[in-house]
Amino acid sequence: MTSSSKNNAPLLTWFATSMVVLWLLIAIGPFIWTVWGSFKVEGDFFSKADWRNAIYGVMTIVETGGSYTGNGYYGAWIEEEFWFNVFNTTVVVFFTVTISLTMGTLGGYALARSGFRYAFWLLILALIFRAMPHITLVSGYLLPFFEWNVWGKLSTTIVVLVAINQPFTLWMLHSFFLNIPKDMDESAMVDGCTRFQAFRHVIIPVMWPGVITTGLFSFLLAYNDFAITSMLLSSENQTMVPRIASFLGSVREQGNVMFAVAAVVSAIVPLFFLVLFFQRQIVSGLTAGAVKG
Repeated sequence: MTSSSKNNAPLLTWFATSMVVLWLLIAIGPFIWTVWGSFKVEGDFFSKADWRNAIYGVMTIVETGGSYTGNGYYGAWIEEEFWFNVFNTTVVVFFTVTISLTMGTLGGYALARSGFRYAFWLLILALIFRAMPHITLVSGYLLPFFEWNVWGKLSTTIVVLVAINQPFTLWMLHSFFLNIPKDMDESAMVDGCTRFQAFRHVIIPVMWPGVITTGLFSFLLAYNDFAITSMLLSSENQTMVPRIASFLGSVREQGNVMFAVAAVVSAIVPLFFLVLFFQRQIVSGLTAGAVKG
């Protein structure tokens, strides 16, 4: 290594560290600020007189007698029954992920092992369908849903989310299956397994990180969706994201911003722990899908 390279090494390290710190501030800063503000009153968190009121809680002390308050969480979860929207989200997410992974795993395996040309064109068709704006697809569903009297129900929304998510799961899982040698299937069937037994007992354990990675992306689609759920669900069956938007109010109705802030924090925290828990499988799955071996 030359002397100039040695002299540049500390500079590059300092620059890389600075960029990482800057990225952390930009990415994590708003979340930390929102969590902190959720324990204040609206007069502090949205103070125009002095932004430091959100830190010290001047109006929070005046209104509640303390620097922190859980009124936002109590109002959202108890008074506005946000827990029911969490339950709806859980139902939608569970069935969307389960159905998408089941169909995507079987379909991706079949297409990866198929030697016919139609497999390629099916994947292209799925990609085109996935590329279309969700609003365009949902608008086509509205008229028959109204005529069949199924609009506003969780089951209807699950069907639409699965239909929109299925092309993505097919592509993701198809790429993972391509990385698994066909010799594994053939060896298992030589040993007496049927095609399905080889798929279940040999292939699935090998590509489990890929299933988890695809499942997480399917989870995020259903969990964070606003456009589809707000159009297809009635006010009585809203999931979390449309309900949070309703806390902000409208032209005709006054909302409660702190209820929305508390609900946002409640919705984000599970995602943080979910990614933290599955981070090894996610990295392993993304790596396996990116490198064909």
